[in-house]
Amino acid sequence: MAITIEYLWKDRKRYFGLPLSFTRYSLSEDRLFLSQGLLNIKEDEVLLYRVRDIDTSRSLGQRIFGVGTVNVLSTDKTMPTLVLKNVKDPLFVKELIHQQVEQTKLKRRVRLGEVMTDTNIDDDPQDMDDEM
Repeated sequence: MAITIEYLWKDRKRYFGLPLSFTRYSLSEDRLFLSQGLLNIKEDEVLLYRVRDIDTSRSLGQRIFGVGTVNVLSTDKTMPTLVLKNVKDPLFVKELIHQQVEQTKLKRRVRLGEVMTDTNIDDDPQDMDDEM
């Protein structure tokens, strides 16, 4: 019995704007996949509810060819950083991943609070108003 996964997005690592690579990226409803290789294939995935941050970068050469890099930071121990290098329309990909991350976290009721670094957490809020 084969299990089929419905992908929301698929792409390959591109060279000069063309998908001439054996590195494949795909996004499902709850996971982000990376597959590398032709004869020896290495496959990895990140569960979307573990994603902490997403950013993009585009060098001059990448902008010329209409591609960019999407960096996905997660709490996954085996793949803390997943780099989607030279993907077409990186801003769209970043936003699509972000939307799926938020939907997955809501479905699983997972919320990771922001880390507070303020040393005045126990202070009375009225005291802070008086200081201003």
